[in-house]
Amino acid sequence: MLIIGVIKHSIMITSFVLMMMLVIEYVNVQTRGEWQKNLKKSRLGQYILAATLGVLPGCLGAFTVVSLYSHKMLSFGALVAVMIATSGDEAFVMLNMFPQTAIWMNLILFALAIFVAFLVDIIFKDKRYFQTALQHEFELHQEEKCSCFNKGGIFKQLKQMTFHRAFLLTMFGVFLLAILSSALGGEIWNWKKITFTVGSIISLFIIITVPDHFLEEHLFKHVIKKHLLRIFLWTFSALLVVHIIEHYLDITGWLQDNTTTLLLIATAVGIIPESGPHMVFVTMYAQGLIPFAVLLASSISQDGHGSLPLLAVSTKVFIYLKLINVFVALVVGGLVLYFIN
Repeated sequence: MLIIGVIKHSIMITSFVLMMMLVIEYVNVQTRGEWQKNLKKSRLGQYILAATLGVLPGCLGAFTVVSLYSHKMLSFGALVAVMIATSGDEAFVMLNMFPQTAIWMNLILFALAIFVAFLVDIIFKDKRYFQTALQHEFELHQEEKCSCFNKGGIFKQLKQMTFHRAFLLTMFGVFLLAILSSALGGEIWNWKKITFTVGSIISLFIIITVPDHFLEEHLFKHVIKKHLLRIFLWTFSALLVVHIIEHYLDITGWLQDNTTTLLLIATAVGIIPESGPHMVFVTMYAQGLIPFAVLLASSISQDGHGSLPLLAVSTKVFIYLKLINVFVALVVGGLVLYFIN
């Protein structure tokens, strides 16, 4: 049945996203603060740093740059760079659905982000116009460094298992069994199935070894509670809509004849400071329904929910940031559509 296939596909994508977010959260906490001490003072260094954090899947990189910007450690151009480069949680999905194209697009976004950052800081020379004195704190877990592998305490943690650890172990354990039994992922052991298996094992290792505090505050509350249901529902909805369109509506010709309209729509949707809406265009591209230019414009315009903390820092900066991103998305997307697609 159509609905069963969509549910299975949604579970696969959601699980992949969660595994990657879990690993990134783990690494982020383990190395927290060290790279900030070595932050280069040159503008080029700031742009490279911001673009690099932007192309990393998820929104942690964007959150980090917003924090640095609010503390006047980065320029407005660097802030623009991270938001152009980032594709939010959808980056995980694109790497899963069409990895080669996703990598090439990330390279384009990386180079474009640095170029636009230079132009922005040249045009807006007065730093005080966009810099803010507001010290905004958001959820990046500023507490002391976590000791995430305590060999002597692992057995005790498993013996006195909390609900959070039991829930996560059950969830990823069932997913791993489903992969191994071919209930999910198919019967052929291709690179995707191997990736899911390795990712599940790594995730289970992290869940087993980390202390309760890290597990509850970083993994359960941040990754699972905030992202699990939202990612699944957005993925399921997008896949279902695309499958219904493919099976019951003949709009392939309309999509091919109205790519300019689609580009405008994709760019406008990117204004929404939330991961999810972009998933529709990701799924359409994966199904061959829209050209690369539309996907690229959407990726430039949207930044997942990475810009949400910026609303608390400065509404003015948020508006200018979105206007710049939309302008760049329309120009670049339009050029790619005209010369390539």
